[in-house]
Amino acid sequence: MPRSFPLERIRNIGIIAHIDAGKTTATERILYYTGLTYKIGEVDEGTAVMDWMEQERERGITITAAAITCYWHDHRINIIDTPGHVDFTAEVERSLRVLDGGVVLFDGVAGVEAQSETVWRQADRYRVPRICFVNKMERLGADFHRTISMIESRLKATPLPVQLPIGSGESFRGIIDLIEGKAWTYDEEPEKPPQEIAIPESMQSQCTEYRHAMIEKLAEIDDHILVAYLEGSEIAAADLRQAVRKATLAGRVVPVLCGSALQNMGIRKLLDAIVDYLPSPVDMPPVRAIDTKTDSEVTRSASDEAPFSALAFKVVTDPYIGRLVYFRVYSGRVRAGAQIYNSTRNKTERIGRLLLMQSNRREEIDVADTGAIVATVGLKNTFTGDTLCQSNQPIILESIRFPEPVLSIAIEPRTRADQDKMGDALRKLTEEDPTFKVYYDEETGQTVIAGMGELHLEVIVHRLLTEFGVGAKVGRPRVAYKETITLPVQSEGRFVRQTGGHGQYGHVIIEMEPMERGGGFEFTNRIHGATIPKQFIPAVEAGVKDAMETGVLAGYPMVDVKVALIDGSYHEVDSSEISFRVAGSMAFKNGVRKAKPVLLEPIMKLEVVTPKEFLGDIIGDLSAKRGRIELIETHGETCIIQALLPLAETFGYATDLRSQTQGRATHSLEFHSYQELPSEVAEKITDTAGFVKYA
Repeated sequence: MPRSFPLERIRNIGIIAHIDAGKTTATERILYYTGLTYKIGEVDEGTAVMDWMEQERERGITITAAAITCYWHDHRINIIDTPGHVDFTAEVERSLRVLDGGVVLFDGVAGVEAQSETVWRQADRYRVPRICFVNKMERLGADFHRTISMIESRLKATPLPVQLPIGSGESFRGIIDLIEGKAWTYDEEPEKPPQEIAIPESMQSQCTEYRHAMIEKLAEIDDHILVAYLEGSEIAAADLRQAVRKATLAGRVVPVLCGSALQNMGIRKLLDAIVDYLPSPVDMPPVRAIDTKTDSEVTRSASDEAPFSALAFKVVTDPYIGRLVYFRVYSGRVRAGAQIYNSTRNKTERIGRLLLMQSNRREEIDVADTGAIVATVGLKNTFTGDTLCQSNQPIILESIRFPEPVLSIAIEPRTRADQDKMGDALRKLTEEDPTFKVYYDEETGQTVIAGMGELHLEVIVHRLLTEFGVGAKVGRPRVAYKETITLPVQSEGRFVRQTGGHGQYGHVIIEMEPMERGGGFEFTNRIHGATIPKQFIPAVEAGVKDAMETGVLAGYPMVDVKVALIDGSYHEVDSSEISFRVAGSMAFKNGVRKAKPVLLEPIMKLEVVTPKEFLGDIIGDLSAKRGRIELIETHGETCIIQALLPLAETFGYATDLRSQTQGRATHSLEFHSYQELPSEVAEKITDTAGFVKYA
């Protein structure tokens, strides 16, 4: 059966950037120029196709990643428009995991911002080739060259400008293509094509300098360009494009374009660059996986003839058709109605309808080929990160890693009728969002929901109230503190019970030591001989993990601890897994009390962009909030402050900043690390929790 579209002409790309850099605005123009929409949607007017959720249109921000398919110059482009706000970082994480290429947008005025760095690191982690688009060149203070230098210094990348802007701010009127050696200006009417003009005389020398630098950089990577460069011969535009593509796919350079999405400038050229420089599925290395039968590494090449393999990366509850699972096909093909195997959960599932998603609209298809990003109805036991494959060739693809929640609030239903509705709604929301957690606090008898920040939880609660119709009362935000130890200690746990007949006997000796921040938990077995039978060792580890769930200072989970089992004893009749599990838990609790436990708090990385006149007030306020200033940059009359600030001090910071700066400053927050809490603050928390203090 022939393919629905040639594999080498498919581009799976994501639009990623800091909040408010213009991702959705750029995507709306892409949809217009590729003929998918007849009218340009606007974020400010609430008419954007990609921002289809009610809350996205109300707030003017992207909350959930939306997928859409369009066509340009005989190429199929599958686009995922991702959120820029750090609270919705999971949407970027899962999108980058299944994409082949990325378009990174930068605000021409602000340059590389805090969240730009975060999404860049995420793309680095998944080795996603990308191109850059310096947007908002029409704004006062836009500086293309400064953004280029920031990409180099902040992101440690190798930017390769393939375009130059003609003017900036109000004088911005077009672009120069360094590869073609041509210039274009744009009309205010979006449907009118760009007009080719002669390169302005004032920019001739700059254009020559940048083109020469581009060819020099490409000559280091491409032998054909090197020979032509050394011979001094003219290099054809097609050869330059081929060299840029080769260098981009190898991760050696990042092509940089410019324009203004709002004024429809440079979008056609951006589409050309997506087709010319970003990879198709066949350009990517074969995907690696683990064969579940042999436990060995295998690969799956991007081919319809290879065994079927796909990764589920998103679950959505659609109000009309129910549970939708989005997945990316890495190899093979699957038909609607086919039986597939979920190797992650060891379940056989049946594919229902196959849907090509156009934001919140759907187009039904019969077959999903290699490289396709589609959704399906009918997968009841498939969740984010699960591998779908053939049952006779089971493999597990690399899953998706998500950060842990840092903020929680208590929530309770208003009436008994709301109780059942709330349970069902929370289950659906946790399936959709892997960074959203729900648990029951037995001490307070409350249901607690946890997320990535204030906005994340605010959106969740709003969806509960409006979308799911749940009446609920919400408590104040609470910080997700952790506990750890600061000293290495040796500890003993002995569990002996004799009640007539078989008793219980478990005895272990462990060594505990602190790990570096973010180290998590590590357990090693250092027993020599047979002082404890091998079958009881996993029970000891399980007991230690049980004890780590509740710390001794204020009941918060323990982290960053290394535990080694070094000795113990057993009874031939009375020893059992449960007795060693309890002994392991007792040994850990006893050890923690001697190891000088401390509280850890989440620290956020804060970036504030403010007019210079408010700098002193902002710094004074941050100092009062236990903030630590890391960097202050000045650009004209604007200052950029980078600081580390405890999460507990960030509640209501947006309101404080607005009042200090007459609403003229902006800020962004992202999780940085866990750090030890000052003793005077820790004492207040332990007093409130009612736990015993340990010296």
